[in-house]
Amino acid sequence: MNPHLTTLLDELAAFGDAHDGDPANAATRMLNITPDTGEFLAVLVKATGARRILEIGTSNGYSTLWLADAAAPVDGAVTTIELAHDKIEMARANFARAGLDTRITLLEGDAGAMLDSLFDASFDLLFLDSKRSAYLDWWPDIRRVLRPGGLLVVDNATSHAQEMAAFTAAVRADAGFTTSLVPVGKGEFLAVKA
Repeated sequence: MNPHLTTLLDELAAFGDAHDGDPANAATRMLNITPDTGEFLAVLVKATGARRILEIGTSNGYSTLWLADAAAPVDGAVTTIELAHDKIEMARANFARAGLDTRITLLEGDAGAMLDSLFDASFDLLFLDSKRSAYLDWWPDIRRVLRPGGLLVVDNATSHAQEMAAFTAAVRADAGFTTSLVPVGKGEFLAVKA
């Protein structure tokens, strides 16, 4: 990772912590992944050779930058979906500052509707960090858009285990997936499609 990007990621991590720590910002929290989760995502992208990555829940683009940088050596790209307009503007600025904007397609809108419109088996890796209550409804489309051998990574699997219980149970019950819970950051739930 180049020093410029490392500095930017450090800056964004500090901003997220400070912003989210202020009770006045409760409605606009960044809810970024932890830096060790970013490192873990980068390792997963590189280990799987993922070139087509889908992220649901962009926020200010912190996790997106980890994904896009990791995919760059194999000419990979990230499609990321965000609903909050103010976060989209921050993310776009951060992508440009990082010099990774040409590797990232940012879609504004409802992830459920967008998932429905995506092609079958169109992604190698899907990172899910969004509205946890919607995951179970999204599962048929998440399953469909992942290619065989594709990897699903879901954030907050230990920090919000109860909110995700029905979803993780459904994925674990699917014979077409092998799953694991990894205690990195706020907990990462991994599922590999057969």
